[in-house]
Amino acid sequence: MSILVSTGLVEPVVRYCCLCMAVFSNLVTFAMQENIEQWYAIKFCVKLNKSAIETFASLTEAYGDATLSRTMVFKWHKAFKAGRENVEDDSRSGRPISSTNDQNVEVVRAVMAKDRRLSVRMIAEETGLNKNAVHRILTEHLHVRKICAKLVPKNLSVEQKANRLEICQDLLGRLEIEPNFFA
Repeated sequence: MSILVSTGLVEPVVRYCCLCMAVFSNLVTFAMQENIEQWYAIKFCVKLNKSAIETFASLTEAYGDATLSRTMVFKWHKAFKAGRENVEDDSRSGRPISSTNDQNVEVVRAVMAKDRRLSVRMIAEETGLNKNAVHRILTEHLHVRKICAKLVPKNLSVEQKANRLEICQDLLGRLEIEPNFFA
């Protein structure tokens, strides 16, 4: 991190990460819009008294590989035929994953700082969080794994370290030659 700060690369790296998140969000939004579009098409076919098989064939012809599965087309066809008017997907029951928030990540990090030999179960008991939530926080947020009864940060191999060093030196060299390289 200190290399990023001393070379002024923090801002470009943050911008790049934000761009990646925006692209992913747009892809998810696009996929949902395509599903909604197909649900409208299914509703239209039901209004035209087309069978579920004819509806699926029409969707496959129009959308190709991006068509909803046959099961989903039949499910939506049946729902619209039964009188459903709403095209939006129903809200799902169950509790959303809310245990992996920043506060809980910090609580788990503090417990880990006190004793790295604790198991996932012991951390869960001490924090009051679910074992699955603690495991998710440890692996996805804190990037640790268990080695010999001790949770340790994931380490790079010698080859990975050498590759990372080579890339960083190359980038620093380019930055010295071209000050606006990351701008």
